[in-house]
Amino acid sequence: MVEQFYLDDLIRRAIMEDVNYTDISSEYLFDPAERCRAEIISKDEGVLCGLPVFLRVFELLDPSFTFKTDKKDSDRLVKGEVIAELTGQTLALLKGERTALNLIQHLSGIATQTAKAVEAVKHTKAHITDTRKTLPGLRALQKYAVTCAGGKNHRFNLSDAAMLKDNHIQAAGGITAALTRLRENLGHMTKIEVETASPAEVEEALAAGADIIMLDNMDIPAMTKAVELAGGRAILEASGGITLENLAAVAETGVDIISLGALTHSVKAFDISMNFIDF
Repeated sequence: MVEQFYLDDLIRRAIMEDVNYTDISSEYLFDPAERCRAEIISKDEGVLCGLPVFLRVFELLDPSFTFKTDKKDSDRLVKGEVIAELTGQTLALLKGERTALNLIQHLSGIATQTAKAVEAVKHTKAHITDTRKTLPGLRALQKYAVTCAGGKNHRFNLSDAAMLKDNHIQAAGGITAALTRLRENLGHMTKIEVETASPAEVEEALAAGADIIMLDNMDIPAMTKAVELAGGRAILEASGGITLENLAAVAETGVDIISLGALTHSVKAFDISMNFIDF
């Protein structure tokens, strides 16, 4: 899970966006002293993620908020299962409902999709990773959700590792020129990844000393050839045009990493509902 200060800041900004300065539906309907219970229920099968985030929304809105649950992030859910029971101020539960559900549904959706990808390649050596194709402000949580389902994280930001993509290479005058210039200026702790589009470019990246080579939008025969050329001299990452349908075939080429932007940028929300059960 991410640091508490990061999480609290994110939640406060999300609540401010939704509540603004008042909740006119609830404030004029319920007294602050009124309390009730509610439960959150899984409406599908998948992987739970974001339960601490969900609960923290209500803790910030209501110091008297309590909950009961035997679930934790990474747990498998079945349809109709009660995830947690909540008790607190009626006003707080109503104000925080949408924000809390938005977060837990999105994160559980990422975890569920990641679990499917991990399952598809479990018979190979390939690892599933995310990318930087994340929603602004949510990157740390989205990447956390990937790890909850057995996936791994790619770099968090541009400071984590040097990665020469097609535009870097074009502007620098080619793979060898870009990698040579970059290596001269980097410290000894930083690895370099190079994006390639063909086996010929893989050969050039290997000769120039790349630590990691991305096989960008290559077909299966080209990836197979790249694995043969590398011979374990560099980590190979497959990326681009990869779906659940062709994921196993990509992994079977022998690549080390398969990165999927779709895990975070276009994942379907997992269906979770919050129902009041006592007034």
